[in-house]
Amino acid sequence: MGTCIICGSSTDGRVCSTHEEDVAFEFRGNSPAELTPGRYYRGTVDGFADFGVFVDIGDSVTGLLHRSEVPGRLESLDWDAGDQVYVQVTDVHDNDNVDLGWSIRQADRDFRGHLVDDPSADSDAELPEESASDSESESDAEDDDAASETEQGTADGGTPVADDDSDSEFEFEGDDESTDEETAAPEHADETPSQGSEQTEVTERAVRQPTATDASDEPEADETAEAAGEDEDVETDADDESRPKRVPVADLEDYVDDRVTVEGELVSARQTSGPTVFELADETGAIDCAAFVEAGVRAYPDVEAGDVVRVVGDVERRRGELQVETEDLEALEGTDAQTVEARMEDALHQRATPETTDLLAEDSAVEAITDDLVDAATAIRRAVVEARPVILRHTATVEGYVAGTAIERALLPLIRDEHAREDAEYHYVDRRPLDDAFYTIDDATGDVTNMLEAAERHDEKHPLFVLVGAGSTSESTDAFELLDIYDADAVAVDGGYTDDAAGADVLVSPTKAGEDPVNTGALGTQLAALVNTDVREDLAHLPAVAYWADVPEAYAVLADQTNYSADTLENLRDAIALEAFYQSYEDKRELISDLLWGDADDSLITHVSDQFRERLETEVSTAEPHLSVRGEDGVAFEILDVDDYTHQYDFPPVDLLLDELYRRRDRADVLVGVSGDELRVRSGDTVDVHAVGERLADELPDAGVQPRGARDGRIEFLSGEQDAVVDAVVDAIADQFA
Repeated sequence: MGTCIICGSSTDGRVCSTHEEDVAFEFRGNSPAELTPGRYYRGTVDGFADFGVFVDIGDSVTGLLHRSEVPGRLESLDWDAGDQVYVQVTDVHDNDNVDLGWSIRQADRDFRGHLVDDPSADSDAELPEESASDSESESDAEDDDAASETEQGTADGGTPVADDDSDSEFEFEGDDESTDEETAAPEHADETPSQGSEQTEVTERAVRQPTATDASDEPEADETAEAAGEDEDVETDADDESRPKRVPVADLEDYVDDRVTVEGELVSARQTSGPTVFELADETGAIDCAAFVEAGVRAYPDVEAGDVVRVVGDVERRRGELQVETEDLEALEGTDAQTVEARMEDALHQRATPETTDLLAEDSAVEAITDDLVDAATAIRRAVVEARPVILRHTATVEGYVAGTAIERALLPLIRDEHAREDAEYHYVDRRPLDDAFYTIDDATGDVTNMLEAAERHDEKHPLFVLVGAGSTSESTDAFELLDIYDADAVAVDGGYTDDAAGADVLVSPTKAGEDPVNTGALGTQLAALVNTDVREDLAHLPAVAYWADVPEAYAVLADQTNYSADTLENLRDAIALEAFYQSYEDKRELISDLLWGDADDSLITHVSDQFRERLETEVSTAEPHLSVRGEDGVAFEILDVDDYTHQYDFPPVDLLLDELYRRRDRADVLVGVSGDELRVRSGDTVDVHAVGERLADELPDAGVQPRGARDGRIEFLSGEQDAVVDAVVDAIADQFA
């Protein structure tokens, strides 16, 4: 029985089943059958094919990472043959074919540990030999240091410094200040031998846990000032002049190889097979701080995500990324913590506030809610600065995709600028289309489950949820209450009708302010322009794409200023509509980006839009002969039995089909689509579908009638009462027309 290197629980081998996916494995077997599906393995790129990438796992096994598993285009992978990569083994077939899955973690530091999968060993989850031996040598070195400190440290009152000529980790020199050598500051970390596993680069003196005698061992003030570079712009710590001066994270690039102090909030802590890696965020950015006690052992176990801390350490560059090799880490309390928090809050508010409040295009309904747009943009920008993921949930419609993709487009550059991680743009923004027009308790339960798992396994902060085209009606009340229980913030952006039950922390809704509805695609694009002014030119054509007809003049003029013709914009709209249907469960960021921001003459747009029109025309021609016509009090109705006279589960979806049938109407005032236990209405602004549903609920108490959404929503009922419900709907709508 062993101990899990992540959580410390008893387990066979070195990692428990709960945290097995947090570890990267080195495979030392000879057969595909010896692999363990579900684990992440270190591999080497063997070669490329049209359908995927071949990756060698160990010396004797090769697997296939199919192109469908890659989040972007296969051609966009920055991989070459021979590169070290990480992949997940998803399946091993009877014919020894190995299926591989994508790993968003493509660096040693992204995993919480590194183990060996060796079928010939007693356990197939063991520490690498170098980690085990290093752990033992570390223990021996600590014993030697303790003895040395007892014999010399007390007598000489010395300060530990690295000495390349010494066999010990530290050499203690006296306090005699008669020579420069005796008063020199500690040498830089890259001048000491490497320590820890080969996967994690951290120096032997990366961390020394604080002791009661540490205060007497601090370098003199003039020594630390020299190490910090004596930059006039770096803040002086008045409370302890012996501590290195505080350096904002954004300025650490200028202090490589120097010892500094950084203060901020602890974002996360992840344990590797070598050091503990803390992510610290201050008012200017985020940085990883590596603290080493013993291979696989948690440093500073009393600190956790959310604590305000002070770190003293050496700025180093590891594999192209900056990190602080921690000498001391202290959780701040009282006035010290409040000072840091106030400094971060002031700077955070300034950084999160949009650079401009100018709208992308004039729109009186949008102008009326400019303050709400600014509040929403501030919340989104703040999440980026606070290293909180932004989860975009939008409807699987043209409007939803245009708005959601516009906000995503604005976020990506901000995230790249804020975070050093190469995969940050996939880690800190996730666009997830919704199954329905509402953000339901089912959606929120899945989101909260993912959120809690990320917090438990990776110490991630709770994300900001941005609802686009949803979240503004009573159907989302339960979902928002669940998010609120876990202190997860939400922003709702909806150009359609809303009601008084909306529960988002920030609501952007023209109808809530008494204005007419606005196309949600145009509204989301206006928000994106406030989130990031640098992408305004990229967004100019999007509002015109989101309209099916009668593009408002301001948005048409905006589109005219781009290189997109009216025909191309129409083709884009149709292409997005088709992809929205087939991508209703995933975002596939790159395909939508290729459509919206690729070459305007690209055959991709024409190819997809041609498919849209062909399939839509087939379904319209199928449905039109089966429209039943009836009149009531001078109002002409057309009614379609969707179940009987459309091809179910194929494109187009019911809502899009009814929209197209209504746009082509030449006889009816109202189109009613009936499907199983649901009824949808297409008409002018005269019809309030929600009010019709409330009336039916009173008139037909046994029909289970329930209005869904606001005045442009739908009506649900018991399928056995369909005929009675349709008759009642016709009567109620005729009364509204009267």
